[in-house]
Amino acid sequence: MPDLSLFDLSGKKALVTGAAVGIGRACAVALAKAGADVAVLDRDVKTGPKTAEEIRALGVDAFFVPCDVT
Repeated sequence: MPDLSLFDLSGKKALVTGAAVGIGRACAVALAKAGADVAVLDRDVKTGPKTAEEIRALGVDAFFVPCDVT
């Protein structure tokens, strides 16, 4: 994993659509590792809450919002 210390996002908020799996999940996790609190938006109501829970385990706030942006 690359060193994200150059991108300190402590105290910032991030909203990521399509964040339950794939590239969106990777972006949400990277933002959390940089210190941002993350809103996980996705239409997958089974995986989305699990992703938010995994992000909270990194020590930041995260919550899931069921959302379809189409």
